[in-house]
Amino acid sequence: MARGTIRYWAAARAAAGTSEEPYEGATLGEVLDAAAATRGPEFARVISHSSLLVDGVRARRETPLDDAAVIEVLPPFAGG
Repeated sequence: MARGTIRYWAAARAAAGTSEEPYEGATLGEVLDAAAATRGPEFARVISHSSLLVDGVRARRETPLDDAAVIEVLPPFAGG
């Protein structure tokens, strides 16, 4: 089981109530499910529309995690 940090950006940060937190889990999906279990439906909605990076590389829910990996949750951005 890997341990690392999740960083939330913009609307994901607002929905999570924090800018970052530690995690434990084997895959990205496992970690996101654990984070969602402690938060409301708005968090799950934002996560479902977000881009997910692991150590700066786009990732999917089945992506395995290594110790000290950094997960970044980037919701869609708007602006000019």
